Amino acid sequence: MKKEQAEILGFVPQKEIVYNKLLPYAEKLDRESNDILAQIKGNLGRAVQLRELWPGVLLWTRKLSTYLRLYGRKFSKEDHVLFIKLLYELVTIPKLDVSMMQSFARLLINLLKKKELLSQDDLELPWRPLYDLYESILYSKTEHLGLNWFPNSVENVLKTLVKSCRLYFPESATQEMLDEWRPLLCPFDVTMQKAIGYFELFLPTIMPPEQHHKGFKLWFDELMDLWVSVQNLPAWEGNLVNLFARLANDNIGYVNWDPYIPKIFTRILRSFNLPVGTSQMVIPRYLTNSYDIGHVVLWISSMLGGPQNQVQKQLNGLFSSIASFYHPSNNGRWLMKLMKLLQRLPASVVRRLHRERYKKPCWITPVPASHRLTDQDVTDFVESMKQPVLMAMFSKTGSMDAAQALQNLALMRPELVIPPVLEKTYPAMETLTEPHQLTATLSCMIGMARSLLSGGRHYPEGPAHVLPLLMRALPGVDPNDFSKCMITFQFIATFTTLVPLVDCSSALHEKNDLTEMERELCSASAEFEDFVLQFMDRCFALIDSSTLEQTREETETEKMTHLESLVELGLSSTFSTILTQCSMEIFKVALEKVFNFATTNIFETRVAGRMVADMCRAAAKSHPAESLRLFVPHCCNAITHLTANEDVSNEEELDKELLWNLQLLSEVTRVDGEKLLPYRTQLVQTLQLTLRLRCKQGYTLACNLLHHILRSTALTYPTDYCSVPGGFNRPLQEYLPIKDWGRPGDLWNLEIQWHVPSTEETAFVFYVLDLLLQPELQRLQKYAQGEQEMSRSGVKSALCNNGKDKKTSFCTGFKNLEYFLKLFLLILTCFLTLNRDDVLQSLCIVQHCLLGAGSMLPPLDGPTITGLVPSMVSLEETKLYIGVDYDKSRENYREAICKVMRQLLHYILEHSEDDTKSLFAIIKIISDLMHFRGSHKHEFDSRWKSFTLVKKSIENRLHGKKQHIRALLIDRVLLQHELRKLLVEGCEYKTVHQDLLRDLLRLSTSTYSQVRSKAQNVLFTALGTYNFCCRDITPRVLELLEPTRTDVTQQQFKGALYCLLGNHCGVCLANLHDWECIAQTWPAIVRSGLSSAMSLEKPSIVRLFDDLADKVHRQYETIGIDFTVPESAVLLGQRITDSSQPTPHIGTPTEQELEQGLALQQDKNKEAVQKYEKLVRDLLECLDDRDLPWKFEHIAIGFLSLLLRDDYPLPAPAVLFFVQSLNHDALVVRKMAIAAMAGILKQLKRPRKKIPVSPCDMSGVTEPEGLVAGDRPGNDWLQYHGDSLPSTQQDWDNFCFVEKTHWGYYCWPKKLMVYAPAAEQPKDLSAENMNERERIICDHFTDPVFIKQLIEFLSLEDRKGKDKFNPRRFCLFKGLFRNYSDAFLPILKPHMERLANDSHESTQRCVAEIIAGLVRGSKHWSFSKVEALWKFLIPLMRRALSNITVETYADWGTCVATACESRDPRKLHWLLEMLMECPLSGEGGSFVDACHLYVLQGGLAQQEWRVPELLHRLLSYLEPKLTQVYKNVRERIGSVLTYIFMIDVSLPYTQPTKSPHIAEFTERILSQLKPLIEGDEEIQNHVVEENGVGEQDERTQAIRLLKTVLKWLMASAGRSFSTAVPQQLQLLPLLFKIAPVENDDSYDELKRDAKTCLSLMSQGLLYPEQIPMVLKVLHEIAGSSSWHARFSVLTYLQIMVFYNLFTILSNEQAVQDVRALVIRLLEDEQLEVREMAATTLSGFLQCNFLAMDASMQTHFEALCKTKLPKKRKRGSVVDTIPSVDLVRRHAGVLGLSACILSSPYDVPTWMPQLLMDLSAHLNDTQPIEMTVKKTLSNFRRTHHDNWLEHKQQFTDDQLVVLTDLLVSPCYYA
Repeated sequence: MKKEQAEILGFVPQKEIVYNKLLPYAEKLDRESNDILAQIKGNLGRAVQLRELWPGVLLWTRKLSTYLRLYGRKFSKEDHVLFIKLLYELVTIPKLDVSMMQSFARLLINLLKKKELLSQDDLELPWRPLYDLYESILYSKTEHLGLNWFPNSVENVLKTLVKSCRLYFPESATQEMLDEWRPLLCPFDVTMQKAIGYFELFLPTIMPPEQHHKGFKLWFDELMDLWVSVQNLPAWEGNLVNLFARLANDNIGYVNWDPYIPKIFTRILRSFNLPVGTSQMVIPRYLTNSYDIGHVVLWISSMLGGPQNQVQKQLNGLFSSIASFYHPSNNGRWLMKLMKLLQRLPASVVRRLHRERYKKPCWITPVPASHRLTDQDVTDFVESMKQPVLMAMFSKTGSMDAAQALQNLALMRPELVIPPVLEKTYPAMETLTEPHQLTATLSCMIGMARSLLSGGRHYPEGPAHVLPLLMRALPGVDPNDFSKCMITFQFIATFTTLVPLVDCSSALHEKNDLTEMERELCSASAEFEDFVLQFMDRCFALIDSSTLEQTREETETEKMTHLESLVELGLSSTFSTILTQCSMEIFKVALEKVFNFATTNIFETRVAGRMVADMCRAAAKSHPAESLRLFVPHCCNAITHLTANEDVSNEEELDKELLWNLQLLSEVTRVDGEKLLPYRTQLVQTLQLTLRLRCKQGYTLACNLLHHILRSTALTYPTDYCSVPGGFNRPLQEYLPIKDWGRPGDLWNLEIQWHVPSTEETAFVFYVLDLLLQPELQRLQKYAQGEQEMSRSGVKSALCNNGKDKKTSFCTGFKNLEYFLKLFLLILTCFLTLNRDDVLQSLCIVQHCLLGAGSMLPPLDGPTITGLVPSMVSLEETKLYIGVDYDKSRENYREAICKVMRQLLHYILEHSEDDTKSLFAIIKIISDLMHFRGSHKHEFDSRWKSFTLVKKSIENRLHGKKQHIRALLIDRVLLQHELRKLLVEGCEYKTVHQDLLRDLLRLSTSTYSQVRSKAQNVLFTALGTYNFCCRDITPRVLELLEPTRTDVTQQQFKGALYCLLGNHCGVCLANLHDWECIAQTWPAIVRSGLSSAMSLEKPSIVRLFDDLADKVHRQYETIGIDFTVPESAVLLGQRITDSSQPTPHIGTPTEQELEQGLALQQDKNKEAVQKYEKLVRDLLECLDDRDLPWKFEHIAIGFLSLLLRDDYPLPAPAVLFFVQSLNHDALVVRKMAIAAMAGILKQLKRPRKKIPVSPCDMSGVTEPEGLVAGDRPGNDWLQYHGDSLPSTQQDWDNFCFVEKTHWGYYCWPKKLMVYAPAAEQPKDLSAENMNERERIICDHFTDPVFIKQLIEFLSLEDRKGKDKFNPRRFCLFKGLFRNYSDAFLPILKPHMERLANDSHESTQRCVAEIIAGLVRGSKHWSFSKVEALWKFLIPLMRRALSNITVETYADWGTCVATACESRDPRKLHWLLEMLMECPLSGEGGSFVDACHLYVLQGGLAQQEWRVPELLHRLLSYLEPKLTQVYKNVRERIGSVLTYIFMIDVSLPYTQPTKSPHIAEFTERILSQLKPLIEGDEEIQNHVVEENGVGEQDERTQAIRLLKTVLKWLMASAGRSFSTAVPQQLQLLPLLFKIAPVENDDSYDELKRDAKTCLSLMSQGLLYPEQIPMVLKVLHEIAGSSSWHARFSVLTYLQIMVFYNLFTILSNEQAVQDVRALVIRLLEDEQLEVREMAATTLSGFLQCNFLAMDASMQTHFEALCKTKLPKKRKRGSVVDTIPSVDLVRRHAGVLGLSACILSSPYDVPTWMPQLLMDLSAHLNDTQPIEMTVKKTLSNFRRTHHDNWLEHKQQFTDDQLVVLTDLLVSPCYYA
């Protein structure tokens, strides 16, 4: 087969779609695909060489993607590589239009999808062009200024593109990328996120092992160390995890993860954010930055296996520690994550197993044998997941996740997973009270169906469960519970699809070679017949209970409700599956039964009737001959009999029986057409009798019958779907069906039985059309020409029915003239209405004929419309063969219908436009005339969706290789056939289509809104189908908006606007991505504001304009004006044209054509610029019109602001307009103008010269070998040194300023670029060297009146209390001062001084925005100007800051932070020094102090690591002031301290910082806190008088200091990168002393803060070496005299252990220490501490941190046996202190209780004995008795749900004792 194919094609295809080979016309496809491919290669190569990106290249790349959908990658490897290289060149064309780029990128992604087809030797792609593209779009410098508009989808498209390409990056790429992005790794800067993001996206991880030293080994240790040392989850940590997961997956067995495994699992567990312990505070940052579960799962599954399989042990630990969270009684925001983990982990392991065992080997390095998963590994994995999955089945979020997990687990180990689920399923089927259990268990069983059936060697008893399950599922078909009913249908359908329902019991006597299991199945299969009949009885009951009479009142609608239609679907598909899978014997019994049910009852046709008819159709479909023999004669006879009386045809309401028989007949004829032919005479006769019935319901059913008969004979479709080719009707000796249970279809021997219309059937179709369609068309044509006579009988019946008395003779009526007139009017109306109903009936027949025979009628044809688009490339459409050879000799009914419909449409629109029903029908027919060739797009889409869903629910991901069940495979082949019928993209636009589109446009702008809306939808679909037809239609739509026209009605106006708006998925005419189109539409939309039909009083019209403007803004993407094709692409185009196999059908263009192409490309670029400028002029012209309503003025300005670009400056008139609009009356306009001005100033920015410098020359130090980051001699020159600041012109000029803060921290870039000295830079703008645009701006901003007005507007309040510092205004001022240096400063100075003195919110904000813009804009000013600037600014800012208020402090903070951003600190030394002047002067009260600190913090935080000197100065200034009285100042100092110490990080390769160190600071603090640490008395919050005279005592000072320190600890919890654990530990004892035990908010600030700090510290991530230190401190505190401290140690321990679980577990000594600590505290003298210790112990046991071993059990049992001393007499004093013995005994009881409570959801083997031990203490003294009672009641509460299951663990004697304990004692005994 392959050889023959290669001969026809001339090449070996890369990978084609296999389903094509199974189509009935498969032999024609190779030639067809070769023709199409030759066309694509020829035209695409030609278009590229002629440099015609649009329409040529775009159209033919689209055709290439269509080719991929139709045939897969059916081209040679050489072509594949050429296509990829060409598209790569096209995607990376700089300045390429974004939407074109996306369209090329999507195709390129598709071409690169199957990575096994091309190895790294076949293809190499450079990485830099992609990086440049990604950088320019995702980190665009101009997008935020509105100079570029990108679509929302662009980010995802680009990411996917990089992912597809990175496989083919050259081997040197890794090193180059590291050199490029390492310098960005400054952890305090946003560039860190960017660099790690790039690493995650770009670094290649698939390489052959011998190249690993050029790949991941270059960066693995570095990034891994970075990850391990970061403690506080910055945003980029997630990206690192994604990178490691990908690395692990691509290099299983080549990376040694062992040293990191405990750390990895600890971090994974932390990232779930589970609530643990008693206080549940979570740092908010942990919620937002947690890991992506998909990657976590990938990482875990890739590390499994290997010699030690260490990961499996940790995974067991992980699941046992979180298992209880899966219990259905628990719920929270964390649950979704845990469920995702559960669902995806098995899927990931299955994928890995598939790759290791079943996947076809390809060029990618396979997993080494040593690291493949062994069978034991798989078993261990499944065992570890079983427990949580079984719990999650009944989760609050539904059972879907668990079902998917079970499906994958059952593929690997059915024998482990299926039995426990079955144990839950059988009882669930019996229960009546808990239906949710049934739905959950059934949905899990559905996923495991194939694993259950295929049994296999591990689980041979699986198939034996099928019949019991099926029989017990039947009661689920329950009319009262919808969800149960649906899941039961799904369950039965799934199982019957996989099992042939054949009674094989006779094989027991005939065959003697059967295994035990097979014998059992044979005898069980005797029940199948029973099952089918019982199922039918259930269905009949369901139908009986859902007839219309039962479920509706008379008044309600007669349609089916949504739920009913779902039940109908479920019922019919399940029944159809059952009958398809039946043997003939069972089928005959079922057929008999359903026939009797259908024919002995009469059903209403809406609900019950549809269900019964569906069941009959299912029977007819599976065995047509047998079924039709019963149904057709019966129904035809009944109908003939019932219509024998000729009055019937005129009755409005028909007999129920007639309707029911018609419905039944119309459904059973939906079968294999060939089997219908014997009954054709009867069927045609029936049609003739019923099509002209008067009753609408009657003739609609008749039309359905007509449709189905035609469809069955005219379409191509498969006729059998049973699970084994050839069906089951073979003798048992030859074929034993039970061997085929659960068998997948074999793609290579599917043996599909196709129905292909025979000549006889074709003749029959056309006979029916001639007989029934022809007369209707003639009738309609006559009506359309106004000749239709009215039938006599109509008048007669009308007269008789309306005479006063039926017996009155005709003449007596004339006596009364009045009566005569009435009669005349009545005849007239009757005439019209009759006609309308007649027309509608004829249209109905026409439509159903078209729907039935559409596939046989050739598509509409005619001359093509040319000249819409100039092109040098052929734009022809591709014709596909779809299995029909059109017969040209017969009449083309499609054209005939088209002709009549157009006549009729025009007639109706002229004479009776209110006949909307006929118009609806005509619109539907027009739609089908254009697009319908046998299937509808929406039906196809929903079938494709449901196909994918079914495939997912029962696919076998482990073995892969398309092992789906046969019915699914057949369905997929049919979908492939339908896809070919529906591919209409890129159709040629012909005159017929033009006529129809114009008719649709007329309908879309007609009088009635429903007609308009239906017509518009059809119009939008058509606009997306035909090439370039929008250019033909748009002018016609715009005509209706012309202000000059007076004949346009409001309806037409609205219709036209809707046509421009488009629907949510189709074309939007207002926003076509093309200059020509928007140059027409945008001005027209604005001008329509002057139209007479436009009224702003009508809300609907106002809303439409809002929607239009909104949609244009949302969807507009910057349109390119540069369409240059690079030479490299042209060369590739030539290679494609020169390639062979298949040879392109058109050769290389001639020299002359190439020159013409080049010339055209230049013309096109010029033309684009001209159209752009014209559009701007037109919009400005509209704006000049004084009559234009304000709304349209705003729309026009909105359009104008979209037209700003970064590659072409805005024309001067528009610049003038925007400058003037800055002072417009309307706020909206001013806002738009400010934004636009910022963009315009960016366009006018003069480029600055940059030169490379060598860092070594600057520092005079050679850089050390290897990685050394942080503060080092080599980057010292970048830092701020107060003694060497540039203070003269000469210093300034010689200084080397480096503006970006991150350069030099981690390492230097290959070339460090800095700005050249001032002498080499362009001169400042002066009047002579300004261009027109610059002069316009200059003139306005030097005009005092203009500035005064502008400042007034800018200092107005917008929304009270909501205003913030406005970045747009800042950009405006920054641009002004950057472009014009200090030209406008003199005019602004007086205004700024006035604003700074005014303390109002809006004025202060305005001056802050100007100052920030000034400082940032003065980047390149000369020294003298800068110095003058600061001389003016410093006093101004001092004044402003002294007026600071609650409303403005945030704005000043933003102002300073913005001013300092990306600026060399030495340039800003004036500002920084001013801010450093004693911020805490106390002059303006505490509030002003706090604000000054805030503003200072804003400035210093931007400078990060470059100002150590300032940080030291600030710290030494603040230290004496830490004992502040005021809370707000304390909080602010805490925050500032965080920033001061932020730079003190312990990251790998990083030198100790020169900035302040935490360790030294902590030492100084501790010495001051001594009085608190040493003293034993209670620490009270001394509130001291504010003006307390003199120096308070040390203790009070210490308490105040402590408050500030607590604020600092709280502020730094989530912010810094690493936590200073050793320093925190020194403070721990003090915190434990203060922190309260109860959760009570009435405590003072000090205690609350201490508690918060403890909670935050306990959640911290610890390095392994820090764990012993922490435990040591905790041990010391546990010996403290304060029981509060001892109690808090336990709560701290709970959280700390859980959040560092695996790290602590990997240290044996630490586990022992924790255990000893808890057991020691169990015997504490304080009752609360003992109880907390028990809770802690129980938690540790539950999360498997400690194991319940014999030694622990004996220890507690021994403690329990402590004898209690005899009771003393009452009243003696000693009684209050508990005796040591009582404490020990209580400790023992608490220990046992902890063990019992640690297993809330199951009963381990040791539990019964412990319960017995415990029960012995029920009558001990308090507090023991209390503990025992609590434990027992908790035990009862948590085990109540599954008590039946748990009971089995106890012996009978134990149960007796237990029952006594758990049942409360009777009070009457």
